[in-house]
Amino acid sequence: MNIVILAEFAVASGGAEKVAVESARGLAEAGHAVTYIQAIDGPTDPLLDHPGIARIGLHNADIWNRPAHRAAISGVWDGPSAARLGAALDGLPARPDLVHIHQWTRSLSPSVFPALFSRDLPVVVTLHDYFMACPNGVYYRFDTEAPCTLTPLSPSCLAAPCDGKSRLHKLVRVGRNAVLRTTLRRHPLDVIHVCDASVARMGDLLGHLDLTHHRVDNPVRAARAEPGDPARADSVAFVGRLTREKGADLVAAAAARAGLPALFIGAGPLEAELRAYPNVEILGWQSPEMVWESIRTRARALIAPSRWYETGPLTVYEALAHGVPVITSTRAGAGEKLVDGVNGFVVEPNVEALAGAMRRLFDDSSLRALGQAASARYWAAPMTLAAHATALGAVYARILAGRTGRNRAA
Repeated sequence: MNIVILAEFAVASGGAEKVAVESARGLAEAGHAVTYIQAIDGPTDPLLDHPGIARIGLHNADIWNRPAHRAAISGVWDGPSAARLGAALDGLPARPDLVHIHQWTRSLSPSVFPALFSRDLPVVVTLHDYFMACPNGVYYRFDTEAPCTLTPLSPSCLAAPCDGKSRLHKLVRVGRNAVLRTTLRRHPLDVIHVCDASVARMGDLLGHLDLTHHRVDNPVRAARAEPGDPARADSVAFVGRLTREKGADLVAAAAARAGLPALFIGAGPLEAELRAYPNVEILGWQSPEMVWESIRTRARALIAPSRWYETGPLTVYEALAHGVPVITSTRAGAGEKLVDGVNGFVVEPNVEALAGAMRRLFDDSSLRALGQAASARYWAAPMTLAAHATALGAVYARILAGRTGRNRAA
């Protein structure tokens, strides 16, 4: 197949970008022709250096780096970006079989969808977050530090000061979602969910659209090796942006209550607050190799206590692959890969529940069993690039077969 992958970045700096880049590589290694369209100028991941991957840049800027009035307009509808995308597609040496969108909110706007629909191209969108339904993208109230319970774009939603940045950001994002609804209302669309919980939750939130839902695990790049021995480590670890919605503060507070050092790999607005807790060490951002060297040698468990309904995080799967137990939130989609008490613990995202799970890490024999089970269960059905590409190929084939059937019926 000839596949176009559309993303706003070409480097694995975050979950969605990581999946886009790794999907491209996996599909190319599976024999598909891949064109990777990068909307925003920036570095390129070496994974995209493959003879089966062509790269195109649209030379967009992040809308929030543009003057405020231009950001407000282009965030809702960016005609020039859509025109550049259309020209890039028209200039391809062969017509693509399908376009797979991973990101579109930072520079593209809903205008990209008519550019694709007008060329009668099958389109699939991976739902890494909630931007297809929720204006702030995470279905989370930053003002109350709790998951949202409001209907997107309802009067209560419009009045809620829930955006993590500002009222202006909320206003632009509301306008974008309203336009997106109108744009998609008359066009069927295929969407891919990366966790089971997303299927039901987003199905409810997007019931006004004509969607076909698919389920594909994210890929994980982890080489199989002898699992580490978490009982020889001394800390609990958190990997990611240091924010409240990701629960970084919960890790520091729970670790202090449980009497364990806390190791943070990442950066973010809570850094000063975290340093006020005893036995906290913050390493900042590290290369993937250094991240997992630190986790394998220093972490009794990885902690991922999301307050929001996170569809990942990828670090949970990577920890399991390395034989490191995980304590994760009941709200994290990655918790679906855990069997509570077997390869980790799934708890409510609050200090007492997390501290209770951390105290269970003091039993070295039980901890070794958790680590061994984490590795064994992961590698029994590993989420490799090849497995991901096979699953994507099956989804693409169903989409194309469905279009063929509709065209014959017509």
